[in-house]
Amino acid sequence: MNDFVNVMVNYPWYFYGVITILGLLVGSFLNVVIHRLPIMMEREFKAEAKEYFELPDEKDSTAKHATAYNLIVPRSGCPKCGHQITARENIPVVSYLWLKGKCSQCQTPISTRYPMVELITGILSLVVACTFGPTWQCVAALCFTWSLVALTFIDFDTMLLPDSIVLPMLWFGLIINLNGTFVDLNSAVIGAVAGYMSLWTVFWLFKILTGKDGMGYGDFKLFALIGAWLGWQYLPLTIILSSLVGAIIGITILAVRGQDKNIPIPFGPYLAIAGWIALIWGEQINQLYLQSIGL
Repeated sequence: MNDFVNVMVNYPWYFYGVITILGLLVGSFLNVVIHRLPIMMEREFKAEAKEYFELPDEKDSTAKHATAYNLIVPRSGCPKCGHQITARENIPVVSYLWLKGKCSQCQTPISTRYPMVELITGILSLVVACTFGPTWQCVAALCFTWSLVALTFIDFDTMLLPDSIVLPMLWFGLIINLNGTFVDLNSAVIGAVAGYMSLWTVFWLFKILTGKDGMGYGDFKLFALIGAWLGWQYLPLTIILSSLVGAIIGITILAVRGQDKNIPIPFGPYLAIAGWIALIWGEQINQLYLQSIGL
C-alpha cells in the first residue's frame, strides 16, 4: 500500500491517469444508477401502495415480472432487441466509438447520454485529482462528485432526488468533517441545518404568496448535503452560483428545445453543479469577491 501511495505522489501524471480511468469506469456505473434507480423507486412505491391498500395483483408492463431488478441484475442490454451488452461493448466511451453509436445486433442508435455521462465523470474526477492530489480529501471529494453527477441526471430526467443517495451522502459529509477534512464539524452541522431550513423557508413563503410549489423537498435535502460537506460559509456562494448556472442552462434549453416556459425545470442539478464548483474553486471565488469590494 505504501509503495502504491509513493508511486502516486512521485508520478503525478500516473495518478491523474488512474483517477481519470477510474472516473470513466464509475461514469459507466452511474449510467446504470441514473436509469435504474428511479425505476426501482417506482416499483417499490407501487408494491408498498398495493400492500397498504390491499390491491389485487395487476400486470405491470414496466416491471415485466423480472425475478430481480436492481443496480447489479439483470445485465444491461439493448432496449429494442434485448441483446446483452458484452464486456467488450461496455468499455467507457471507447465502445461507443467502436460501435459507431449503434447496437451491435440490431443497429439501433445508442443514446449519446451514455458516453457523455462517462466523459463528464472522467473529466470531473481528473479536476478533483488535480485539485487535491493523492490525499484522503481527494477520495472524499470523488465520492461527493460522483454522487452529484448521479443526482444531476436523475433530477433532469425525473425531477426526483433519491433519498437513497442524498441522505447517506449528507451523513457521510458530517462524518468526514469530524476531523475537519473540508471544514470544522461545527460549520458542517450548521451548514446542514442552514441549508435545509433556508430553502424550506423560501418554499413556504413562496407557497403562501402564490399558492404554488416553487421547489421540491429533495432540494432542501440536497442543499443540506452541500452544507454538511462545505460548511455554512459556502451556502451563499452556492445559491448565487446555482442561480447563474440555472439561468444559463435554462435559457439554453428553452432556445434549443423551444419548450413551453411554463414547464417546470428542476432546481437540483443547478444546486449540484454550484456545489461542485464551490468545492473546487469556492475559496478562490470568495477571495476574488473580497478583493473586488476592497476587503
